[in-house]
Amino acid sequence: MCLAVPMKIIEINGDEGFVESSGLKRKANFSLLKNPKIGEYVLLHAGFAIERVKAKEAQKTLRMFESI
Repeated sequence: MCLAVPMKIIEINGDEGFVESSGLKRKANFSLLKNPKIGEYVLLHAGFAIERVKAKEAQKTLRMFESI
């Protein structure tokens, strides 16, 4: 089973940068996304941002993770 976690982009430096969720900061590779922007939510899987997600959906998913 694979799990991708919604995280917010907080820093971009070329194809790499950092994302954050619930106080947890991770390094991310953005090479699979076109024109990533700080403040956007992405699904992070194995260190790669694989897809953009809407903020409302990301927050809903994160609340669900916190309740588990």
